[in-house]
Amino acid sequence: MIRSHVLSVLKGASSQVQTAIRSSGSNKTTVSEGVEASVIYVRFKAAASELKPLLGELESRSTRKEYAQLVTECHKLYCEQRLSLVKSILQQRISEFARKEALPSLTRSGCAYLMQVCQLEHQLFDHFFPSTSGDASNLAPLIDPMCTYLYDTLRPKLIHEANLDSLCELVDILKIEVLGEQLSRRGESLAGLRPTLQRILADIHERLTFCARTHIREEIANYRPSDADLDYPAKLERSTETTSDTTVDDNSDIFRTWYQPLEKTVSCLSKLYRCLEPAVFTGLAQEAVEFCSISIQNASKSIAKRSTPTDGQLFLIKHLLILREQIAPFDIEFSVTHKELDFSHLLEHLRRILRGQASLFDWSRSTSLARTLSPRVLESQIDAKKELEKNLKATCEEFIMSVTKLVVDPMLSFVTKVTAVKVALSSGNQDQKSDSVLAKPLKNQAFAAPDKVAELVQKVGTAIEQELPEVITKMKLYLRNPSTRMILFKPIKTNIVEAHLQLQTLLKSEYSAEEMQLIGMVPIPDLQARLDNVL
Repeated sequence: MIRSHVLSVLKGASSQVQTAIRSSGSNKTTVSEGVEASVIYVRFKAAASELKPLLGELESRSTRKEYAQLVTECHKLYCEQRLSLVKSILQQRISEFARKEALPSLTRSGCAYLMQVCQLEHQLFDHFFPSTSGDASNLAPLIDPMCTYLYDTLRPKLIHEANLDSLCELVDILKIEVLGEQLSRRGESLAGLRPTLQRILADIHERLTFCARTHIREEIANYRPSDADLDYPAKLERSTETTSDTTVDDNSDIFRTWYQPLEKTVSCLSKLYRCLEPAVFTGLAQEAVEFCSISIQNASKSIAKRSTPTDGQLFLIKHLLILREQIAPFDIEFSVTHKELDFSHLLEHLRRILRGQASLFDWSRSTSLARTLSPRVLESQIDAKKELEKNLKATCEEFIMSVTKLVVDPMLSFVTKVTAVKVALSSGNQDQKSDSVLAKPLKNQAFAAPDKVAELVQKVGTAIEQELPEVITKMKLYLRNPSTRMILFKPIKTNIVEAHLQLQTLLKSEYSAEEMQLIGMVPIPDLQARLDNVL
């Protein structure tokens, strides 16, 4: 009897509300917001107020099983009647949002409207069931279907969204605005919304991860550079011309002179860092950095062929330095562990079985069928950041040695040749117990005549005066930071000075003062000062 009475009153209240809506000149699918608030809630509350004393009595007796069951049934009856009133209006509102607004705006508007409706429904439910309204599950038969409609409206649009910026914006809207601020601030009344909102957020994360992986593969790993992309050093020279009249910092040309995959990598990771879980972001970041490094190295080889090897090396150093600097703020490990199954031992085991050296059904031995058919799990760890550091170090060393050779190669070749001659003659004269290592003095050798040595010293001096400044100019073009240039130039300077010291030591032991003066070796202090002026 109580159940029937509650259902009758709720249906009567719903009927009055529907009559009021029709009399206002609206129908169930075109209810204005003002009518919605006054009729759907205020009129229903007034029409069903006679139930409040009865429901209060039921809740006060709900410690007994029979009454608790009856209260639960009343909850369901209430939710069914409320859903019949608000469902079509909710669908109409969200459909309007979907027709008029882009996905981020639709998500924001849809969530805001749903939270408003849920809060009003919770207040109305609390009016009828004050003792049991604190349990969000009691209102679930009403809240869940409303949430489902928003979810069903958003999901098809999410599946077709491929823009990383839009997906990242959706994460911010749901994670920060809706779940982080609004839902937390309104507390218990919106607790029923949380599962659906978290489900939507999980779908956005999944879509974002897929699109990010596709972006990394297509825009970074498989990037095909155009002639303009590889137009170095001309691209840097044009950039320098446009900024020469203004005071700028070292990163003023950020993006403008970067190789496209580097720009895409940094931009992508910056967007994803705050939007994805650390474990997911780590995997994507490792892939992006690895592919970006490979792409930069390939471009460096192309530039070395198109321009000069020095341009290729400096291009690589510049971009690897930028990549290292840009990923430094990300508080993650750029390493992932790959696991794979290894069946390489399977063939050998089967051969032993066929030769009769092992039994197929001997389960106690290592050659048993179970062990034979069980794969080994191989683990390998890839650390993109360490590989980046390794490549950067190797490229810097290669550049330092190439510049050193460019300048002092004649000296190095001479010292090497003298050493080889000494070793050959020394081994040949061992039986003769010669006091002199050489059969004849070094200066009497054709390649080591004073005029020949003077010629190579002059050649090195010309390289220091002409070719080395050209390299330094290119360093300034590619590496805008003076401290970076100093770090690279310091070992070059050391190598040049060391080559002069080796030659000087050799000459002092083999040539007279007059011959030394003819050769014209530059004093080491003067050489160091000259090198400092070059930089």
